This record gives sequence, structure tokens and C-alpha cells, in this order.
Amino acid sequence: MKNGYPFLLRAAFKDYLWGGTRLRDSFHLPCDNLDKIAEAWVLSCHPDGESIIQNGALAGMTLTQAVRENPALCGAHCEKFERFPVLIKLIDAKDNLSVQVHPADDYALQHENEYGKTEMWYVIDCEPGAYLYYGFQRSITKEQLQNCIAQNTLDTVLNKVMVHPGDCLFIRAGTVHAIGAGILIAEIQQNSNTTYRVYDYGRTDADGAPRPLHIQQALDIAICDRPADPVLHQTETGPLFGCDYFQTSLLNVAGSAKITANAASFRALLVVLGSCAVDGVRCNAGQCIFLPAGYGCATLVGNARIIVTDI
Repeated sequence: MKNGYPFLLRAAFKDYLWGGTRLRDSFHLPCDNLDKIAEAWVLSCHPDGESIIQNGALAGMTLTQAVRENPALCGAHCEKFERFPVLIKLIDAKDNLSVQVHPADDYALQHENEYGKTEMWYVIDCEPGAYLYYGFQRSITKEQLQNCIAQNTLDTVLNKVMVHPGDCLFIRAGTVHAIGAGILIAEIQQNSNTTYRVYDYGRTDADGAPRPLHIQQALDIAICDRPADPVLHQTETGPLFGCDYFQTSLLNVAGSAKITANAASFRALLVVLGSCAVDGVRCNAGQCIFLPAGYGCATLVGNARIIVTDI
């Protein structure tokens, strides 16, 4: 007997000033009340934006409520976490994001009362010449970092990476980074919404005030070395990156495929290209299905590229 059924999730949306309209125009995600859709939180139990189950007996319930009432949906590997461990997003960077850094658990739990943020990016699409910043070109000192921030010369020491569809990066907590303009990204991350801005191009918010920077916090936590993890290019089925909070892989479906969720962990299926049905539940590009732990084997039918996340 299968545990539960495939939950098709409705995203929560964010209209940050650097966002565009691709999540509505290309993925047809239902968000007509915002001009810009910077982020779609397609699988989220975070109080800043919870995803909602769209189908079946639990339709209309938040994923947070469903897993709180039935923790077995998450699986045995989630029992060690006090809070649901993962947040999955789509990010449409029409303009540059701020140069920023996220804390690890110890700092975040002490100062922000939530998990830290290690994350993984998968480049779904990008404009020619698009780039992002990923750590530093070489090791620098905290004093050198502070001077670069003060003198607005941070770009001279950051590691600039030209990107292409299929590129994948692992952003460990403490890594200074920034998504550049013209990039559409799938982000799998710890369940956290803590960001420390280092540089924001002098931009202002809707009220004309500069968006706050968090220089001291960034100096406290920044890793001032070149990233140890490589930039992968992955378009074929296979593993991506992982950590204690999530494991990720890429699955290409051409006609049909099988996937199993055992009692150890749920499996989240984010369609980034094409569409498929998961045991009859249709999931289009930009949508995410939560397959409960213990569900067993599911049949996927269609043509799709899927990022699979579990614990």
C-alpha cells in the first residue's frame, strides 16, 4: 500500500526589485497580482512563503500543515531536524542580485533563530554572456575584504563565472556570491531566508531608501578563499550536489521512467523543462511535486528534465 499520493504544489511568489516576468510568461505560473516575479518558492514550509497542496484529499492545505500532522510524509532521515530542512525556488534574475552571503547554522541559529543557508544552483536558462559571482579568485584576508567593500572594488577580487544552461554550483554557507542579470535558476537550499547584503549597486527600495547592507555580519561569516567545489555542467541523468540537508540529482524522462520514495525520505520533483505526469498527476515546467516518504514506486510519463531532491 502506497503512503499518501503525489502532492502537486502551488508556489509562493516574491516580487523583489531585480525580478522579471519569465516565471509568468514562460512557465505560466499563476501570479497575476505582481508585476515582477523574482522568485517562486515551489516547495516551502518557511513562514515567509508556504507552498500549498493543489490536488487530492489535502487540497488547500499548506505543505507545512500536512507534514506537521503526519511527520511520516517526510521520512526517517528528517527526524533529526527540528524544522523541515529544505526550500526549493525558481529565481528569475532580470537584473543583478546583490552581492551577498548566508550564514551557517551556528551563526544563524544564534542571531536569526533559523537555519543557515547552504544552497545549490542549477542554471535552467540564461542570456548570452551572462555571469555570476562565486567566491573569490584567490584567498584574501578579512581586512582586504573590508577594504574592498569600503572602496567599492569588490568586483576586482570576486570569482566571475560565465554560465550556460545546465551549469550547476554548490554554494556553501559563508560563500560570497551573486546571481547576475539574465539568468534563470533553480535553487535547492536549506530552509532559511537569511541573507546578508555586502553590495547592492546603490539601489533603493520602493520608498526611495537604500536597501540595508549587513557588512559586519558578512565579515563575521565570509569564507575568504576560492571555492573548493567545482562548477558542474549536467544535462544528462545523474547526481548533482548534496549536503546534510539535501541530496540532488537530475532525471531526464523521455517517454516514461520510474522513481521510488522509500521510508527514508520524501522526494521532491521539480520540472525545469517539458512536462510529465507522476502516477497521473500532471506537472509542467516550473511546478513541483512532493512524493511522500514510503510512497513506493511512481511512474513518470512524458518528456521532462527534473531536479530530484531528497534527504
